[in-house]
Amino acid sequence: MGIDDTDSALSPYQVALGPSLDGLHPHLRTYFSAIPDGQVGIGEGTWDRVGTPRRWLWPVLWLLSGQGIVFPAWGQGVPFTVVNRPSRSHGHPAVEAVRIFRFPRRERRMSDSIGVDDHGLVDRLGRSRRFVARLSPCVSESRLSMESTALLIRVGRRLIPLPAWLSPRVALTERFDEAVSRQHVSLTLTAPIVGLIYEYSGYFDYRLEADSESSFSDPS
Repeated sequence: MGIDDTDSALSPYQVALGPSLDGLHPHLRTYFSAIPDGQVGIGEGTWDRVGTPRRWLWPVLWLLSGQGIVFPAWGQGVPFTVVNRPSRSHGHPAVEAVRIFRFPRRERRMSDSIGVDDHGLVDRLGRSRRFVARLSPCVSESRLSMESTALLIRVGRRLIPLPAWLSPRVALTERFDEAVSRQHVSLTLTAPIVGLIYEYSGYFDYRLEADSESSFSDPS
């Protein structure tokens, strides 16, 4: 996949998917298209479920919680906000996202940056962007599905791929539910042998509005 100067006006999804993006539900096309200059995308909703009830996994998840990737928690009916800002990463279009999870005892924040390179979509995870997932997107039945094809760890200036037998896999689906007129997102994180180690699923409403950096700043 080649990238040229005209891509500066596009979102990373538009660059990666091209005309396939037109197959999405109109509400999803708004979500995955470029955010206009001076605006920010705000999604507000409720997670039906988030985290994992398998408490023996929590010590492992705790190691990643400081980076804002996953959390040692389990909740249902958890309010959340997602904040999307247009950005540039390595000279290419990107979307900086902060997901605010309002668990009963404390607020948690996930942080990542979806970008694009010559190989396709890449998700740079955590506040330090040390973990990188390569994503394969697919548009079908008006929805977008993405699966990770590789997970890499940044060491200095190098990206070191994890071997397949060790690498967790991410699967995400975004769709619009006409019955309730809301967007739905679901994500699972699985690992070889262990199986499901993290998930979230829920409905939300999405809008574009004038950006107010101080209102939803990522405390990294």
